[in-house]
Amino acid sequence: MLLLALAPLAAAGLSGCGFMAKPQRPAWRAHAENACLAEKRVQPTAYVQFAPEIDGPGICGLTKPLRVTALQGGAVTFNARATLDCSMVAELDQWLADVVQPSAMARFGQPVAQINSMGSYSCRGMNAQAGAPLSEHSFGNALDIGGFVLADGREISIVRDWTHGEQQVKDFLAEVHGGSCRHFTTVLSPGSNAFHYNHIHVDLAMHGRNGDRHICKPVPRDVAPPPGQDPQLVAHGPDDDDVDTPGAQPPLAAFQAQASRGGVNDSLILAAPLPPVRPRPSALSLEGGPKDWDVTSSIRPRAR
Repeated sequence: MLLLALAPLAAAGLSGCGFMAKPQRPAWRAHAENACLAEKRVQPTAYVQFAPEIDGPGICGLTKPLRVTALQGGAVTFNARATLDCSMVAELDQWLADVVQPSAMARFGQPVAQINSMGSYSCRGMNAQAGAPLSEHSFGNALDIGGFVLADGREISIVRDWTHGEQQVKDFLAEVHGGSCRHFTTVLSPGSNAFHYNHIHVDLAMHGRNGDRHICKPVPRDVAPPPGQDPQLVAHGPDDDDVDTPGAQPPLAAFQAQASRGGVNDSLILAAPLPPVRPRPSALSLEGGPKDWDVTSSIRPRAR
């Protein structure tokens, strides 16, 4: 009887010592999310609404998730509601303005009206593989893009058009891929691995100890200019040694890295969306192996 009476006290003691403590998300996630919200980088609208906290299972979830049905003030809808964190919503809005819409207008004479999403928040391992490290989808910090719909209703499908589309469509997707690498810290498109044959995965993961690395696969390619445009005005893809290396960060990547070190520099919040030319990589900059670098998506690979 004495042992039974002492059991609750023993359990409480173990809990107090941390044996029963719940796992915690890396601190940089909360710092970046809180700072993004404090700086009002995202404003609630009819299309972007705060949702209740997602707490678990495990360390999955978001403190202030946003349910998003459209971006750009409602001009670009999602085919299905996306659950994302503040940083991703802000960067997606900027990416649309800086990359997607200028390319669509130049090549098709009309804007993109819809993003066809294949996944946002989802608590699962990378590539939906059991036992794999958690994907950035587990924190609402990633989006899988299966294609776009133009204003006239024309659909652009990544699985179909990446390699077999009309030339203007292929060049548009190539520009979207290359431009994404200037806004997100991870970009994985068809050709990066077997899991991304049908979509573009973008996220704002912190790569490296200081968040000074990014992953951009495959290497962006140069494209022909849109009809009637001066070839000198066409942006070129980065050099090979600019891909999967340390260097200048997208605005929110730099913002997150600074937040993880305990402070936010106001100049980072107002940083231009296109970073300066990245320096040569350091031989000591890469950490771990390829399995540690590929923060991949929730889509299962194509059956062989």
